Amino acid sequence: MSALMVDFIISLDGYGGAEGWPGYWGMEGPEYLAWLEQDSLKGEPIQLMGATTYRLFAEHLAQADDPASRALAAARKIVFSSTLSEPLSWANTELVDNDPVAAVRDLKRRESRELRTIGSLSLVRTLLSAGLVDRFRVVVFPVITGATGRERVFDGYPDLSLELVESRTFDGSIQLLEYVPTVLDGPPAVES
Repeated sequence: MSALMVDFIISLDGYGGAEGWPGYWGMEGPEYLAWLEQDSLKGEPIQLMGATTYRLFAEHLAQADDPASRALAAARKIVFSSTLSEPLSWANTELVDNDPVAAVRDLKRRESRELRTIGSLSLVRTLLSAGLVDRFRVVVFPVITGATGRERVFDGYPDLSLELVESRTFDGSIQLLEYVPTVLDGPPAVES
């Protein structure tokens, strides 16, 4: 039985990127990069993504020559899309063009390796709503991109309660927060 980990890298105000800013908002430090490289090589997870993330990563990371990019290129990747068609150009990538909830339920039952998402906001929203996410990991960079931010990560997500199971600070300012999520039917009742 496999577990599903959702990974996000965000600004403090919840954006996944910002217009004109470099990757990692230009704030990645040696501790964070070392952790990222070590994490990408740990356990050979199966990477899940949607079409938009696939297009972005296949174009930019497939040719990169750093350890994390090489590990991702070598990893088994599953893309959920009704707009892409096979053959896919990025090595070790398979296409699933049907219901991602049913496919991930089946993967969780059949696979022993961890499943992880990369970006893929709408895919994660769907999997969270279905209660399929076992861990929710967020790396928060110390920047607010209110004027230039794009891709608000949590918009449209279900209400969740999050149990903190790990936290860490990298390079004195970057925060790693790992949670076990529980989908809520609504706000908790207030006792009077």
